[in-house]
Amino acid sequence: MRITKVYTRTGDDGTTGLANGKRVPKDSKKVRLLGSLDELNASIGVALVENLNKDITSVLQDVQNDLFNIGGEVSVVDKELGLITTEDVQKLENVIDSLNETLAPLEEFVVPGGSKGSALLHKARTVCRRAECDLVNLSHEEKINMIHLQYLNRFSDYLFVAARYQNNIDGSSEETWEK
Repeated sequence: MRITKVYTRTGDDGTTGLANGKRVPKDSKKVRLLGSLDELNASIGVALVENLNKDITSVLQDVQNDLFNIGGEVSVVDKELGLITTEDVQKLENVIDSLNETLAPLEEFVVPGGSKGSALLHKARTVCRRAECDLVNLSHEEKINMIHLQYLNRFSDYLFVAARYQNNIDGSSEETWEK
């Protein structure tokens, strides 16, 4: 797809076009989900301008493309394209396990913060959680691809572990919740 013009004026009536050509209201559950995926991708982009660990950077760059794939599949109504697979979820699980092995076990909730890179990863995690909720919300109206839900759930877990790992690399202390 080649985009030669940014504005089309077709959305001036409060609707937007999906990949299959169907027009839907801009406040629909589907468009809200697509917006959350876009915001998540942008949040990852902001985190990537920090001096993050190269392994984290590599995963985040892959995920940015995966998020476009999820958005594309969501935009093509009633069609699973198989762009995201169980192997993609398993890849995230493997990286989570690998990073988690290097971290101290948790005894309390972690307060987001520490280094700037870690804080940005925590911020992206919260956007990912919202996108996951938006996907569940959409599932009440239409059939969704459950692998997308698994992927977003796992990616938010990854962002949590990556934020802890980045804090560790940066030498920042990890603050925990004080009751």
